[in-house]
Amino acid sequence: MTEQLRERRRLWLVLVVAVVGGVLLGAVDLVAQRELPYPWANLANSSAVWAVGAFGIGVWVGDRGWRPVLAGTLLLLVAVESYYLTAALVQGDSMTNLVSPTAALWLVFGVLAGVVFGAAGGWSRGGNRWRRVLGAALPGAVLLAEAAVLVLRSGNGGVAYRTDSLQTAAIEAVLGLLLPLLVGRTGRERLEALAASVPLALIGLGGFLAAGFGG
Repeated sequence: MTEQLRERRRLWLVLVVAVVGGVLLGAVDLVAQRELPYPWANLANSSAVWAVGAFGIGVWVGDRGWRPVLAGTLLLLVAVESYYLTAALVQGDSMTNLVSPTAALWLVFGVLAGVVFGAAGGWSRGGNRWRRVLGAALPGAVLLAEAAVLVLRSGNGGVAYRTDSLQTAAIEAVLGLLLPLLVGRTGRERLEALAASVPLALIGLGGFLAAGFGG
């Protein structure tokens, strides 16, 4: 009975942290996008960075079955609505944006990313070695994939747009190479995760392009 009570309390803590984290992620993203200079403003509004957020809360929850998936998904769903709510409060955007088709699309992406990267965060702290390696590789892979997308899109605008896109891509590429090294538990697992992040990044690039992010 005592153990069941502890599990319920842990679940409530996971839910509270995910909701609060989502509110902060969405609000900070909007404000940072407005206030930071480029290329940092691009980084603040990065889909890959949001996915890494879901991974981070999955790491915090640990390899606890469905809970890191729930935490990552809830974090991103709340973040989407928090972003649009902050936009309405800060810059006078319409409140109807919270229920717009665009918001609905981002909510779908939030579910997909929350499931994948929340689970990956939990796996990176689990007992199965290969799941730890795969989990540690995924956040770096999504950053590398988005960096490639930015390079491909950099030719679609003027000189300033190209410069900003390439600078953001360079920052994301560096972070993408560093994250597997930071997340892995041992030196060998870090190197394996770094190696695995490259083919996973190619898969992620295909996903980004299929979802229309390459245009």
